[in-house]
Amino acid sequence: MTVRNSGIFAAAFAVAATMGIGAAWACTTIQDGTLLASDGEVITPGYNDWGYNYEAHMFNGGYCDAYRDAAWCQDYVDVDLMMKWNDAWLSNKDCDDDGKAELNRHYGYESYIGSGAWLTNHQSGKVEVNGRLRKWTYFVKIIAVPADAHKSDDELYWLTADGIEIGPVIWGSFAVIQEVSNDPSSGAHGVLYKSPAGPGLGNLQ
Repeated sequence: MTVRNSGIFAAAFAVAATMGIGAAWACTTIQDGTLLASDGEVITPGYNDWGYNYEAHMFNGGYCDAYRDAAWCQDYVDVDLMMKWNDAWLSNKDCDDDGKAELNRHYGYESYIGSGAWLTNHQSGKVEVNGRLRKWTYFVKIIAVPADAHKSDDELYWLTADGIEIGPVIWGSFAVIQEVSNDPSSGAHGVLYKSPAGPGLGNLQ
């Protein structure tokens, strides 16, 4: 059978390779059974014993489970935590061929800055108020700042290139863009912080 338009197919493949699409074919996936988590365990599809579902970019479990029950977080052992993140924060593949069998972070970028990475963190628990246990919740959105962002003079906030406040600095390369708290013990109810540059995920990439 004669394949017509083979030149078109070849051109399309060349464009795909230039755009990095073809590179995805060489990625190691979780289904391959060779990728390792930070504790050295092989990553498998679905939730692991700690509550991580790397394939779905999710964590659902106890706060201390997210940190492998580390000693420093025992004061928060009764806190429930749900996290979601995008591929730039932590991929579910290994595509960089660096010899390490681990999931990629900020793939294609030297650091998180400019990568468009984001994370959401939803915590909840119980607190005693007037002899009764009441539920509290806390929600936060965190983003990697754009490549042209800069810090305020006091280095407490990230700003856009135009000087608009993105949010408080956290973990160096990241900014908090929204915080929501409902805590009957402190009287907190609703939005604690909302980025003047916008609280939407992906808006500043």
